[in-house]
Amino acid sequence: MDAEPERALGEVDVLFFQIGDSEYGTDASSVLRIDRALPDDLTVRDLGLPHKGHRALVFDTPEGEGHLKVDAVNGVRTIPVGGLRRMPAAAAAAPYAVGVCLDEEAGRPVLLIDLAETLKTQGRH
Repeated sequence: MDAEPERALGEVDVLFFQIGDSEYGTDASSVLRIDRALPDDLTVRDLGLPHKGHRALVFDTPEGEGHLKVDAVNGVRTIPVGGLRRMPAAAAAAPYAVGVCLDEEAGRPVLLIDLAETLKTQGRH
């Protein structure tokens, strides 16, 4: 039996990144690359403003590439699917807040966001 399909069903690669004093995560497969930030790259006030924002996560959208300013990329970790929780509808969270990662290595829950959805919430498509 091939171990890779089994891994794909039971684990997700999460890219952890820092904006200001907060850590977030996103599906690593949604990130095309990490680049230098440009002045007009996206910041999401609800996620916090970057201290410096010298980096950007570059991701694909139906209209082209999106860029989210971040302070740091903290790495990619493989997380068991059992360590992920969907954001409950009752939480009334922003549409880009898709869930929480219960990562033992981080020692606390980390908010997972959908990068493409961050553009929609800012009125940028």
